[in-house]
Amino acid sequence: MTTIAFIGLGIMGAPMAGHLIDAGHDVVGFNRSRPAVDALVERGGRAASCVADAVHEAEVVITMVPDSPDVEEVVLSPEGVYASAKPGALHIDCSTIRPDVARKVAAAGVKLGVRVVDAPVSGGEAGAKEATLSIMVGGEAEDVEAARPYLDVVGATVVHVGPAGAGQTVKAANQLVVAGNIQLLAEALVFLEAHGVDTEAALAVLGGGLAGSTVLNRKAAAMRAREFTPGFRVDLHHKDLGIATDAAREAGVAIPIGAHVAQLMEALRATGHGELDHSALLLLVEQLSGRDL
Repeated sequence: MTTIAFIGLGIMGAPMAGHLIDAGHDVVGFNRSRPAVDALVERGGRAASCVADAVHEAEVVITMVPDSPDVEEVVLSPEGVYASAKPGALHIDCSTIRPDVARKVAAAGVKLGVRVVDAPVSGGEAGAKEATLSIMVGGEAEDVEAARPYLDVVGATVVHVGPAGAGQTVKAANQLVVAGNIQLLAEALVFLEAHGVDTEAALAVLGGGLAGSTVLNRKAAAMRAREFTPGFRVDLHHKDLGIATDAAREAGVAIPIGAHVAQLMEALRATGHGELDHSALLLLVEQLSGRDL
């Protein structure tokens, strides 16, 4: 049994922490809103009153917070993870943040005797609940191996992709692919409906061919039903696409389709749909097609 501090018990973090409890670990949770902590206690975990309280006895610290500034605050502040953690503690950051911030955080950890890996995840709420996440891990090889037993509890695919920050770079690429898939699925659905085709039958055959994808399998039914309860919010995917487009610009890489989908996600957010699931890109396609009446 390992004592694990889990910081950030949202849509993704809560089920991940729950799996670690089920695996027999002592999980101490902290979240900005108290109900999430209470739910963790009901699952068998322990509550912390602040970040420092959560991490001071922990051998492993896992963070799952929304954005780069949140990670910097939680990790680098005077009352944060690195100021409070035991020497030699392992920090696994599962947040999705800028690669340069991941490298900054890792460098700060080294100076303070904390081992750090960036381990962003893909798979959405369903993947978190089913413990089937795909996890792209950046960091020193020995630190990644130390993190693997915990990542294997919450993920089905755990791959070391390079040094510090590499996990976040791969996650940015992942978010480009996912957004592009959702946008094209949305366009295909509106196209099929406009022609009066049975979309359930059409998607069944599309899913069995080269057009098949995890996005289609997980998102199509809810999109057909216009059910956009968030598994991954538009606000967060908008943030992630900003990371991807900024990183592409820095590297001098052209991502014309990715940049276009990023603009569409921004437009969807600007129309007040930021709290919906990212599959709500369908609403924007309908609007652009004049079929939202």
